[in-house]
Amino acid sequence: MSKLVLTGVGCRFGNVAAVDDLSLAMAAGEFVSLLGPSGCGKTTTLRMIAGLLHPTSGTITMDGEVISSPGSSLPPEKRNMSMIFQSYAIWPNMTVAENVGFGLEIRRFSRADIRAKVDQILEVVHLGHLRDRYPSELSGGQQQRVALARAIVVQPAVLLLDEPLSNLDANLREEMRYEIRRLHDEFHITTVYVTHDQAEAMVTSDRIAVMNQGRIEQVDAPRTLYARPRTRFVAGFIGRTNFLDGEVHGDKVLFDHFTIPLARFPEAGALHGRVSFSLRPQSIHLHRVRVPQQPLGAAEGACVIAGRVVQRAYLGEHWDYAVRPLASALQLRVTARPHEVFEVNESVWLELDPGQLAHIHDKVAHPG
Repeated sequence: MSKLVLTGVGCRFGNVAAVDDLSLAMAAGEFVSLLGPSGCGKTTTLRMIAGLLHPTSGTITMDGEVISSPGSSLPPEKRNMSMIFQSYAIWPNMTVAENVGFGLEIRRFSRADIRAKVDQILEVVHLGHLRDRYPSELSGGQQQRVALARAIVVQPAVLLLDEPLSNLDANLREEMRYEIRRLHDEFHITTVYVTHDQAEAMVTSDRIAVMNQGRIEQVDAPRTLYARPRTRFVAGFIGRTNFLDGEVHGDKVLFDHFTIPLARFPEAGALHGRVSFSLRPQSIHLHRVRVPQQPLGAAEGACVIAGRVVQRAYLGEHWDYAVRPLASALQLRVTARPHEVFEVNESVWLELDPGQLAHIHDKVAHPG
């Protein structure tokens, strides 16, 4: 049985559908991120799970029992959930230990149990030496750890996080991504994490649900989501990509002034008529000398296309090139290693593997 299940959930504000027919099932101990741009409905979905908003359609169940429906909803305080907000919401007049122990006091644990549980969780989040400090004496990352400790110490059935790292600087955000994942691996609490930052979602999640205009477009493990996006929106939102539009003619796929044998595509049998693909910049390699190309009848192997460098940028860890196949209006983004230096207007050969082209669709994919 799934731990948390959203079935056909919708939430409308007047004529606006903030969430529209959303379905998602989460296993016990799973970490799922709701990822998408501002206004896509991810925070509204989280607030419905928490009981802070009521769905206008559909149901939310936990452990097989309905906790939210248009007719009735279980109050937030009876859901055994902890929620961490963007602002942390820790009390400035309480010490670290008092903040962390507050939920245990509300639940009427004994003083000895509160002390033991608070000491234990503070060691886990590396704040034991700061237990008597006040929030104003802590850094942003330390305050975030206090919020995490307070949420986890009560051992909730579900942990909800709403953009928890958005107030931190870049270095702290990167550090806290791994901290959140470390804590999840230690406690295995079923977790729903809302973010617009794809790096956060990729680092922390078992699965990512990419949302757009109130709907889920795709739910998958981070690696699958990146390598095999199902829709144009998902492909463009998760990292950088090139979109290649073509048409199937006989045993070939025709692109703008170059062709690739149909047999070289992993989904060759499903390709008909007009087709679109996502190709990541790091899946293309540049050469000064033409590399060997497999015979046209080969079912696998790289394809080689003549082109010219039209733009470049050095970003330290890699080069970012824009390359145009000869006579084509198409401009491909290519990521190359720092020592792979090509000049603007230099003639090059693009080597690409059709197995890395992900067939995408314009229609919203229904999550499995």
